[in-house]
Amino acid sequence: MRIITVSRQFGSGGREVGERLAEILGWDYYDKEIIERLADEHGVDAQHVRHVLSHHGWQSMQLTYRNSFSRAIPHTYMSTQLMVRQREIIREIAEAGNDCIIVGRDADVILKEEKPFRIFICADMEARLERTMAYEQRRPENERLTEKEVMKNIRRIDKNRIRTREILTGRSGRNGTTFDLTLNAAGRDIPKLAQALADFSLRWFEDAKTPEQN
Repeated sequence: MRIITVSRQFGSGGREVGERLAEILGWDYYDKEIIERLADEHGVDAQHVRHVLSHHGWQSMQLTYRNSFSRAIPHTYMSTQLMVRQREIIREIAEAGNDCIIVGRDADVILKEEKPFRIFICADMEARLERTMAYEQRRPENERLTEKEVMKNIRRIDKNRIRTREILTGRSGRNGTTFDLTLNAAGRDIPKLAQALADFSLRWFEDAKTPEQN
């Protein structure tokens, strides 16, 4: 079993890299699928699950149920329940024994004992803002965020992700030594980058084999 985890800065293109990498290698791919499973199990909308996890229990919100009525649920309790279950699902994915790629969810930390190939995708702020604004243009006009709002979101998400890694690893969230490979995707052709990464990943797993396996 080979596992690749893709951590990324918001707006860096890390999700697309992960998707294309899975297509090239023909491996199982997990990202929003984890969120959708959590939503199904808890009877809430996927967008609300994503919101709760992205805020890591530090803000309050109201969850809207699929049966068209709302009720307030203690946010901290729901956040804890979702994070615990998310960790269990990620471990279940690993236990299935299939080669796979998992984007985000701190899977590199959760599956540390499985020795995954841990990739981090980053980009400068200008490139991240440009990519995120391009995404906003594909949304309905009345739902689009302004550039100022997008920038605020990027900074908030960065702060939350850094803080979470500090809690999980006991190290600074800016410490790149927790990853095996860091890639700056700014200005890069993502399909070509994914192909090069696929070739490198296969070599990495080959080199990582113990003498007994060779």
